[in-house]
Amino acid sequence: MRRPELLIPASSLEVLKIAVIYGADAVYIGGEAFGLRAKAKNFSMEEMREGIRFAHDHEVKVYVTANILAHNDDLEGVREYFKELDSFAKEEKPDALKISSICFGFKLNISYTLFSAFARDFV
Repeated sequence: MRRPELLIPASSLEVLKIAVIYGADAVYIGGEAFGLRAKAKNFSMEEMREGIRFAHDHEVKVYVTANILAHNDDLEGVREYFKELDSFAKEEKPDALKISSICFGFKLNISYTLFSAFARDFV
């Protein structure tokens, strides 16, 4: 029988580390762009790298969200954002991307192949 996953939102590097230390199976984080958690501190790319390394060192998964309700004007820079995530070293790559706006797919012609290059699960 599969065990449920304890998935915790982490609004900062400090919160991510606390969630990992206290037993999260996975955390989800957002970058400084393309996330709904506007009031959260969110993660710079360097903080993402550090947080993902920390979580993976403790065998915890990290999902990166891109979940804005996007309009065309909101999509400036999204291609570069995903390319930068893809450029992370193997131990710094997120386990999955959590994308809730279909607009990202239409704008970028995103395919599963692009994500499977660095994500073990596609959520």
